[in-house]
Amino acid sequence: MTAAANARNAELEAARLLLAKLGVSPEELLQRVPARPATPTFREYLPVVRAAVGPGTLRAYSSYWNRIEQRWGDRRMDDVKPTDIGGLVEQVKANRVMRRNGRSGRGAAENLIAALRCVYNHAVADGYLSKDDNPALKVAKPQRLPSTRGALADAKLTELNTAAASSGNDPELDALLLRLHTETACRRGGALALRPLDLDEEQCLIRLREKGETARWQPVSPTMMQYLLQHARERGAPPDGQLLRYRNGTPITRRRYDHLFVRLGQLLPWVATQQVSIHWLRHTTLTWVERNFGYAIAQAYAGHADSNGEAGTTARYVRAKLSEIAAALAALTGEPHPMQ
Repeated sequence: MTAAANARNAELEAARLLLAKLGVSPEELLQRVPARPATPTFREYLPVVRAAVGPGTLRAYSSYWNRIEQRWGDRRMDDVKPTDIGGLVEQVKANRVMRRNGRSGRGAAENLIAALRCVYNHAVADGYLSKDDNPALKVAKPQRLPSTRGALADAKLTELNTAAASSGNDPELDALLLRLHTETACRRGGALALRPLDLDEEQCLIRLREKGETARWQPVSPTMMQYLLQHARERGAPPDGQLLRYRNGTPITRRRYDHLFVRLGQLLPWVATQQVSIHWLRHTTLTWVERNFGYAIAQAYAGHADSNGEAGTTARYVRAKLSEIAAALAALTGEPHPMQ
């Protein structure tokens, strides 16, 4: 046997050992790997993604998908590199809407990258790309800065409620909105999703459906419950329709909150200066609950899921009961609650 043949046999034996170590048979190597489908362009694939996501995701990312389609509509998705995404991020930051509470376009950059990751995650799931070929995962999101929102002092909260209840074209509605968010610390989406059938009058509970398709029961004061029932009755809200409505029966939208705080900013300069929004009431209530009743009850009051950190792990063992949330609410409003 020649030296060449010995070398060839040694190579074959090494290959057999490697295949055995990997758990792969020679027959498997001969099997034909299915061809990956042709990668679509953004213009072809974005409608698929739009049809596959929920309304909240569509609302959050739609404007960014429009920008992506304008920039790369006829470009194949596997043709985009991380540096291309970085260039688009800088363009979006430079052309952002300038706001008084803006942060140099960090939010726009974060949302653009999240919108791209959403598209590419669907493409990976559909078999057009492998996870390692996802360029959006190779572009880091900008680090979030601490929020400028905070809890309002009692005097400021009183000013806010007084101004809302004594101005505008529907002060009853605006006063109801502020009290609802103050009592429940709910998000704007939770208030807008509220229906008459979500009201448990006997136990003074409302069912909040908020982001992430979560649903929870939240205590409200007896007075708040009567206000909600009266509002639904007088404004013609159907049992399975949106509860919060204008006087003519039309459901309100997110724009009502925007107009409300623009008006409050005109009446109260500090509201405009600090860019106060309805979410500040969530901060206000949850801060008060945490200071007076502890972290576990504040976490449950907020409707926050358990986190993976040390505090979150402990919270699994000290999860607050609904009756404890009701007790915190009773202390906040000065009204006894049926669940106490």
